[in-house]
Amino acid sequence: MAPLLAVRGLHKRFAVGSGGAKRFVHAVNGVDLDVAAGETHGLVGESGSGKSTVGRLILRLIEPDAGTARFADVDLFALRGAELRAVRRRMQLVYQDPASSLDPRWTARDLVAEPWAIGGLYDAAERRRRVDALLERVGLDPAQADKRPAAFSGGQLQRIGIARALALEPDLVICDEPVSALDVSVQGQIINLLADLQAERDLAYLFIAHDLGVVRHVSDRVSVMILGRIVETGTRDEVFDRPAHPYTQALLAAMTSDDPADLHARIRPGEPPRPTDPPSGCPFRTRCPWAQAVCAAEMPALEERGQGHPVACHFADAVASGMVPAVNRAEA
Repeated sequence: MAPLLAVRGLHKRFAVGSGGAKRFVHAVNGVDLDVAAGETHGLVGESGSGKSTVGRLILRLIEPDAGTARFADVDLFALRGAELRAVRRRMQLVYQDPASSLDPRWTARDLVAEPWAIGGLYDAAERRRRVDALLERVGLDPAQADKRPAAFSGGQLQRIGIARALALEPDLVICDEPVSALDVSVQGQIINLLADLQAERDLAYLFIAHDLGVVRHVSDRVSVMILGRIVETGTRDEVFDRPAHPYTQALLAAMTSDDPADLHARIRPGEPPRPTDPPSGCPFRTRCPWAQAVCAAEMPALEERGQGHPVACHFADAVASGMVPAVNRAEA
């Protein structure tokens, strides 16, 4: 079966500075991504890797420079006007910061009902009934529906945001760091709520996060991004149990140990490259302890090289087995 969402060759760059000092950041640089109906695809990477930009491009909140995105076999980037609005009903977004994503002047009832008001759906009595049912389903007391956001905790606000995203009964929900702004004690509750809703409604999630622990818990498939590129992708077990890109291994080392030495052993000292001045070849090579001369000369393709899943590393099969020789580093 074709995936619910199929993204190919997605590109987006942003201009920074002005006049002669203007430079460009390639926030998304040739991304391919599939999300199947009913599955969760985790998209992970450091801050600034381009994860959130991918989500916003898919929703057409910003326009791509190149590439295609097909949703339910419809070309998203070719749609305009009423056709685009109709498809957007089937794709929704849960924001990272629930407080800033909700209008502080509106009540919870108004916020959840707004998608129906925009679409001219249902009369006032039916909207009230549906709001109460949605709030109850996400774990909120419908008696609180006439309160404004200031009266709710962060976790409660995210539940309102989830209810709002579900109002139009979407097929795909893009979750952009949906728990990173919440207390640890609340994160598990929201993750469990999202999982229950997915099972009930056969939702597909594109789950964007930098917390690999959360991504491992929720995802069926995982893609790893750095400087606008996906450098490793596969099933959850393939990526977490058999990582074959040095960048993925470094991220996992940071997740599984409190000892900074574990991370530093896998990443060369120094700051990450500036997005306006990325390194030639592999975007991780300036911090990779296994970088060779070829890593500077050529960006490796995202493909299977004997390690069992696609990885953008010239030495992926050897990296996966820990056999990469530390030679030619000066040339890299």
